[in-house]
Amino acid sequence: MAKKFGIVLAFALTAAGVAGSALASTDVPSVPGARLVGMRRITQDQYRQIIADVFGKTIKLGGRFEPDQRDAGLLAVGASQVSVTASGFEQYDDMARAIAAQVVDEQHRSVTVPCIPRSVQATDDACAGKFLGSVGRMLYRRPLSQRELAAEVKIASDVADRLHDFYAGLSMALTGMLESAQFLFRQEVATADAGDPSHLALDSYSKATRLSFLLWNSGPDPLLLDAAEHGELDTTAGLSKQVDRMLASPRLVSGVRAFFADMLGFTAFEGLAKDPVLYPKFSARVAADAQEQTLRTIVDLLLRQNGDYRDLFTTQTTFLTPLLGAIYKIPLTTPDDLPDGWVRYEFPQAAGQAGIITQASFVALHSQPGRSSPTVRGKALREVLLCQKVPDPPGNVNFALVQDTSNPAFKTARQRLTAHRSEATCAGCHKIMDPIGLALENFDTTGAFRSLENGMPIDVSGEIDGLKFANAQELGKAIRDNPAATACIVNRMYSYGIGRSATKEESSWIHTNLSKDFASGGYGIKVLLRAMATSDQFYRVTKPEIRAEIPTSLRVAFEGEHK
Repeated sequence: MAKKFGIVLAFALTAAGVAGSALASTDVPSVPGARLVGMRRITQDQYRQIIADVFGKTIKLGGRFEPDQRDAGLLAVGASQVSVTASGFEQYDDMARAIAAQVVDEQHRSVTVPCIPRSVQATDDACAGKFLGSVGRMLYRRPLSQRELAAEVKIASDVADRLHDFYAGLSMALTGMLESAQFLFRQEVATADAGDPSHLALDSYSKATRLSFLLWNSGPDPLLLDAAEHGELDTTAGLSKQVDRMLASPRLVSGVRAFFADMLGFTAFEGLAKDPVLYPKFSARVAADAQEQTLRTIVDLLLRQNGDYRDLFTTQTTFLTPLLGAIYKIPLTTPDDLPDGWVRYEFPQAAGQAGIITQASFVALHSQPGRSSPTVRGKALREVLLCQKVPDPPGNVNFALVQDTSNPAFKTARQRLTAHRSEATCAGCHKIMDPIGLALENFDTTGAFRSLENGMPIDVSGEIDGLKFANAQELGKAIRDNPAATACIVNRMYSYGIGRSATKEESSWIHTNLSKDFASGGYGIKVLLRAMATSDQFYRVTKPEIRAEIPTSLRVAFEGEHK
């Protein structure tokens, strides 16, 4: 009955625009003038990370997620637009039940439950309250109010009385918390900015949440929640102390990996396939290794070496498995001779590699199943790495000439695209995509190096924004030195953190402050993250930016609680 009620309610809320949001109690810590200014559904990766952080890595989810939505190039921005459908709520319910059952089972309860009940066959409100209050603080990313905690304890008590099972009661109460909007949605609350009453600033717990998801891709840890509770995040010294602690934590690796996986669009690998007849070596495992190769390259250069972000486009140092070695045509063995083992590898200059843009994660992802695609690759270089929007092609464009790789008159992709661009409707867009995409033609649709196509030498010369280059390595250097590349990462990082595109006012601040801090710090990713996370701007919300998607009824109810 509870499950059916939840599904029906979720369906009704979907029609209202924010599924599950009315499930969220407005009974959050009372602050005069508090306003609900934003809601973001946590992503699949964030859900997994939170469960592991709160309950341990041995807890299995046992379900599937609704797809995350990408907007403005990021899932983190799309999270502000998505809701939960009826079927999606059912999946959340299945996962919540599976997780809760594991958390309180005999294998885990000695670690996950901080007290022992008077009897496992009866209620114990004190023990239940201790567990639910502690867990609720982590899941809701703020303390539960007395009313919320009392309601959860009552659920646990009622079920325990009915079933004569204390832990069944805990499981039911925890299930409800895991499928509530307070957990599934990041609810941001703001009050008037003390320094500028014309703006709103996030409250301490919303600030802690935004900071934690930026740096760790997960909810705040107990130390950060303590800092929020004591008002430390509202002081320059207190905020800086927490940011520095979090930047020094090993958990920063997870946060940086999450950002780059989002920025580089790695969720597209879920539907990626290559022609198995033409490319038998490419598999789902190779696709997973390709993503991991790039993320390891990024973490090694930017975090372990504190390197220059721009060097990602020129570095020859990476990490490979034997499976990837087979794709790159490199005989490779690991110390334990394992097919899934990783080894550090330095590409020779003759290999033609140019950082992450020539790794399989990029050239394979931005290709067709049976052939490479200079146009798709050029579009990705512009949009993903330089933040330059490329117009979509007209609906009536004929791609037959480009797709016909067996045409004896046009043996190479360059020849086919040159002929295709003779059509006036195609020339404009292809002019900004093809010259850079063709520089990657030495890499086939899987990422394997080649020098010939249909027996013809491949010409990989071209130009970008008036700068000519002879090959992919020179293209990588051109991107490295292009101011648009560093401007792009700064804007993407800011949008990733706040969950939307920057406003005109914010864009001016990004250009005059954040980008300059990034440059003066040698383009280090930690420098960028620290400058953003310690700034007042990152936590400020101007009144016109309050999300229109939050139903008026919910905002009115929330504001009524805080007058």
